Amino acid sequence: MSSSLLWAVDVYGRVYTLSTAGQYWELCKDAHLEFKRLTSVQQCCWGIAGDHQVYLYMHCSDVPIRCQEETYENQRWNPVDRFCEKLLPSDRWQWSDVTGLKHQTLDSFRLPSEHWEWEADWYVDESIDGEPTEKGGWTYAIDFPATYTKDKKWNSCVRRRRWIRYRRYKSGDTWAKIPSQDDGPLPDPFNDISVGGWEITDEPRGRLSLWAVSLQGKVWCREGIHHHNPEGCVWTEVMTPGEVVQISCGPSDLVWAVLWEGQLLVREGISRENPKGSSWVVVDSPSTEVGASHVAVGINVVWAVTKDRKVWFRRGVNSHNPCGTGWIGMVGEMVMVNVGLNDQVWGISCEDRAVYIRQGVTSSELSGKTWKAIVVARDDNRSHSESANSLVSAGCFFSGEVRVQSQSSVMNDTESSSETERSQTAQSTSPTHADAMKRRIPKVTSDSFISELVSDKERKPGRDGRDDQEEGAPLEQDQKSVPQETSIELLSQSSGQLGARESQWSNVDLEEAQTPLTAAASDTTETSSLSSVATYNLEEQYGVDEHPLWAWVCGGGCAVDSHTHLNWFNTSTGVSSSVQSMSLSITPAQTAAWRKRIFEQLSERSKRELENFRHYEQVIEQSVWVKKGIMQWWRDWKPNKWIDVQFALEQFSGSDSNRDGILFIYYTFNDEKKYLHAFINEITILVPVLNDTKHAFAVYTPERTKQRWPIRLAAATEQEMHDWLALLNLSCCDSRGIHGPPSKQAIWSTTCKGDIYVCEPAPNLEAVPYPLPCDQMFWRQIGGHLRLVESNGLGIVWGIGYDHTAWVCTGGYGGGFSQGLASSTDNIHTQTDVKSVYIHENQRWNPVTGYSSRGLPTDRYMWSNVSGLQECTKASTKPPSPQWTWVSDWCIDYNISGGTDMEGWQYAADFPATYHGYKKMKDFVRRRRWARKCKITTTGPWLEVPPIALWDLTILPCSSQSSVEEVSLWGISNKGDVLCRIGVTRQSPAGTSWLHIGTDQPFKSISIGGGYQMWAIARDGSTFYRGSVSAENPAGDCWYHIPSPPRQKLKQVSVGRTSVYAVDENGNLWYRQGLTPSYPQGSSWEHISNNVRKVSVGPLDQVWIIADKVQGSHSLSCGTVCHRVGVQPMEPKGHSWDYGIGGGWEHITIRGNSQEAPRIVMPVPAESALEKSGCVAEEGGGDGGRTASNSSVLGGKEEELNGNAVSC
Repeated sequence: MSSSLLWAVDVYGRVYTLSTAGQYWELCKDAHLEFKRLTSVQQCCWGIAGDHQVYLYMHCSDVPIRCQEETYENQRWNPVDRFCEKLLPSDRWQWSDVTGLKHQTLDSFRLPSEHWEWEADWYVDESIDGEPTEKGGWTYAIDFPATYTKDKKWNSCVRRRRWIRYRRYKSGDTWAKIPSQDDGPLPDPFNDISVGGWEITDEPRGRLSLWAVSLQGKVWCREGIHHHNPEGCVWTEVMTPGEVVQISCGPSDLVWAVLWEGQLLVREGISRENPKGSSWVVVDSPSTEVGASHVAVGINVVWAVTKDRKVWFRRGVNSHNPCGTGWIGMVGEMVMVNVGLNDQVWGISCEDRAVYIRQGVTSSELSGKTWKAIVVARDDNRSHSESANSLVSAGCFFSGEVRVQSQSSVMNDTESSSETERSQTAQSTSPTHADAMKRRIPKVTSDSFISELVSDKERKPGRDGRDDQEEGAPLEQDQKSVPQETSIELLSQSSGQLGARESQWSNVDLEEAQTPLTAAASDTTETSSLSSVATYNLEEQYGVDEHPLWAWVCGGGCAVDSHTHLNWFNTSTGVSSSVQSMSLSITPAQTAAWRKRIFEQLSERSKRELENFRHYEQVIEQSVWVKKGIMQWWRDWKPNKWIDVQFALEQFSGSDSNRDGILFIYYTFNDEKKYLHAFINEITILVPVLNDTKHAFAVYTPERTKQRWPIRLAAATEQEMHDWLALLNLSCCDSRGIHGPPSKQAIWSTTCKGDIYVCEPAPNLEAVPYPLPCDQMFWRQIGGHLRLVESNGLGIVWGIGYDHTAWVCTGGYGGGFSQGLASSTDNIHTQTDVKSVYIHENQRWNPVTGYSSRGLPTDRYMWSNVSGLQECTKASTKPPSPQWTWVSDWCIDYNISGGTDMEGWQYAADFPATYHGYKKMKDFVRRRRWARKCKITTTGPWLEVPPIALWDLTILPCSSQSSVEEVSLWGISNKGDVLCRIGVTRQSPAGTSWLHIGTDQPFKSISIGGGYQMWAIARDGSTFYRGSVSAENPAGDCWYHIPSPPRQKLKQVSVGRTSVYAVDENGNLWYRQGLTPSYPQGSSWEHISNNVRKVSVGPLDQVWIIADKVQGSHSLSCGTVCHRVGVQPMEPKGHSWDYGIGGGWEHITIRGNSQEAPRIVMPVPAESALEKSGCVAEEGGGDGGRTASNSSVLGGKEEELNGNAVSC
């Protein structure tokens, strides 16, 4: 997980950030601004400064924020002037938008604010639907509006062309002031602000809801905030039943506010179509005696603070019941609380002004368990802390001895079944000590956060039992400044420590110091002030050893869960450097090196001692080891069913230390005992199988691979299955002598369920004319979970997860279920991945009820998968495997091909048919897709490469002996931006940063060849070539549009040394002809095969694909690894396919295999060659032979897909 930031404001208005991977509070830029409130998400932070204006802090990214502006130039033909700007009175404007209804000339476009800049001047878009137009970019039609084409016809009376210009957001990593209102009433100065709403029913990515409260108690909502417009457009007032003093917005549809009188408001009716909601509901304060002063909401939680500093948790809150059911009193007294990602809670203690984190917050226990202080120093005082160490502990006394954390640092909750029950043991200080504390610390009231200093020691306690200034009492006017050499030490100590010893630090009384202060008189028990955190005009705000006094904290963009490792609690600043140097810390890498050295020494010693006994005969020539178990086996013949069997693995090693083994399956058929067996050295792969009720895995051999029918076994428990898989994998690797991490030449692949497999290529894999058959290749599993993997001959391996997170291989091996000897001891890290599970809701129209869930008897299930053949309801649909857990609820998916209406429905004439997002007269059926996210946590040799999410990537293919210093690596973000990775080397495979490459439209596939040929596919299916890419100019110069195959839209491209292959959306494989060094774009496309899902072209122009509908002896299989046979320099297209492992495979990369195969020249008579070709074609189409002809990956009727070991 990439690092994220916790934001905080101290009582002097300075903004600090604390990274989840850091150990220090870092002072934010623009220190001259003094802030009062902050609200953040992962990509940005909003704040209210001392001038009551709203500011935005956007994190800089390697991918800039770009927005495309477009306008259309329209012309009509007449006999005199031909095509010109003279239009008919009924025509559209000469310069208009795409609809023609809005007049917009080139000079009418203005930048939204001073924080934007133009990238370049206007230029003409010379493509239409992925096809290049004639020079000038004109498209023609009969009349306005109509269907436009690139070809000019005899009846083309009008034409138009599109002009494009990009603007870029330039105010990154700085506080940018939000521009004032251009039209309508200007909002009052703001007092509170809150951002959220990015998870409102699958809201488009980047959209946010920003809520604000003005000094007049009005509520405002900022509209139009999204990725391409981070500032938003306009403020809109939201009417409320009373004056509001504070508001909180959650990631989804929760919005709560606090009224002046102490009651709470809940916004109802928030949805994707109405993000501002429809109405308010009043909720009483948690306490009947005092009103609420602060509220914080998350996804399914609401926390509140009352005016007596008590903390409350609202139970029963969810999207269907935003008001909840009741309040539960929690232990601790806080000034304010804030809820962030994963419903994690932060707070500021009213006792010591330290930031606390709520520990133990999980999806099953949203209220958490304890409060724990965040104990870290400030980054600007690190140099001081090295010379003057102290115990920096929020809530602990600053003494000179090392001791454990005091009781005031961690507050534990007590069990309580009553909603109003409050633990009296929560107060860790006596009243006397509490009064002393309040005289020492600048105070920020919880109801209004007015910053005031308590300078009157003799004041009487207020009505709520705390020291407070009487209503209407004037502030001290006779005050003097503090000398600059005076250092104010702020102390905090538990009651037990206060009575046990005298303070070793003297406290400078704030009244005697007589510092000019800014404060406001208020009654904190009954009313709430409109002001926010004020600024203290102290010359020296903190001493060297003091912890900051915080006024506000925000964790809206801080990703922390119960498994996150944080370095926020173990800062040993109070321990001297000499003591620290005495502590020993042995890292896993040191342990692994130590073990390896000991093993080598023992091996050398054994060789020396056994040297004198070589002439003796071996007493034991062979050792045998057997492991048995009870499992279930999927019977090969009909009726197919699971039957109980005895399972045994017999391993033996000979005198030459070679290990081998046999796998036995003993079963009973017709009261007769029989068995199956498979030699360990013949097993080619072990694949875990997705099954809701069984913990199953599949065993493949070359013969079983040809048949598409593996041996399927099921264990009683998941752990037992993993133990057997680890043991069998280790045995298979031992029998082949494969140990350690994958080689640089390895072939990587992934299944459709995210498992990662690697194969060590044999030297004769690409031999001509007799290559190694694909079904004899051995694949071993590597820990982790990825959607695709790319590699090159230097050992640089990258991957992309289903959540578009980029990962780089660390050089380790194992992970996942592989432990012990089957996994490396170092370079194994935790990896997470998130994917969506989809189901479809189907309805049919009838004249009585309209669209309903009552279908015809021949219809598909009303809740089904995408094919409609399997019933899938919300209740019955489970995560893909037990390793996955749900992390969200079911929601409507609007991002589906063909578009949807406002409710997510797609319409068609019947099931199945082509769906569209609007209703026609003859549409009698409709469907909509529901999505739910699930998460997996595993281990593997992968490290995350933050922060940009990727859709595709490519690495420069080169040999292992290549002298390339910096490897060219390109990627496409999930938004379609093209990126070039800087600083990728053998020593640093992760690189340093991304370089953004400008494009006119979003891309979806990219590939670079061995000669730096760069090809890419846009999302509209058009093809592009990047010119002038080289080692000296890794970014290239410009894009050249390449025509796609006729009436086809490409979706993926792969480039080798001299070959370019592409796959279109219909599964056709195309080869680019006419590629020469002087004309690298080529001349035309040639069709090679069909039923292709993915293609990978290696550094030697090897061609490997993932094919669908491959015929086996029992069934068809989808997702099969295939190798193109006969590829030679004079015949780059090859002549046939060789089938390998499958089905259920999703991706393969051959781009790391650069070893040349030995070539054997054997003349073959022409007649024999023709006869052989005929036999091969007949085999491929008939009984599931290994090779197929050139025209098609397979031919034959569709059968039941029983051959898939991994369900796609």
